[in-house]
Amino acid sequence: MESAYFATGCFWGAERRFWQLDGVVSTSVGYMGGTRPQPNYEQVCTGVTGHAEIVSLTFDTAVISYRRLLEEFWTMHDPTTLNSQGNDIGTQYRSAIFTTTPEQMTMALRSMEIYQAEIIKSGCGPIVTHVLSASGVTFWPAEDYHQRYLEKNPNGYDCHSSTGIPFPQASVGIND
Repeated sequence: MESAYFATGCFWGAERRFWQLDGVVSTSVGYMGGTRPQPNYEQVCTGVTGHAEIVSLTFDTAVISYRRLLEEFWTMHDPTTLNSQGNDIGTQYRSAIFTTTPEQMTMALRSMEIYQAEIIKSGCGPIVTHVLSASGVTFWPAEDYHQRYLEKNPNGYDCHSSTGIPFPQASVGIND
């Protein structure tokens, strides 16, 4: 089992995309990357905490690779928009990856290079995603009503925009 942390804007839709993947054992939404301990949703929404909305997940590496999670990450949101996704605007909606191993860091950075090369062909701008180590960074779980929100509210707001450009499947250089 391995852990991963992804910020793609609003965490509701991202959590659903990840929990639907075979090999993802558990998901949780919360806040990460800011300065205020034990933040709550209202504080995070003001921007004063510096936290991003995050999906934390545990995955079975025998069933799904980190590479596959990265492919999902890049295509489920627009990594070229700074501090926003669709109508959601604010630093809490930034694009970020917090890696838990040196191998994850290498794969995340390489996948960003590959996806940047792919989306630039379509006229998209530069990727603004932050790729950081999760070492020493606390994941603060969000309030219960946010956990698996779209399972409890199937017609709820998914809140994701994307470039519409798939991750190139023939890419090399990212190990599984």
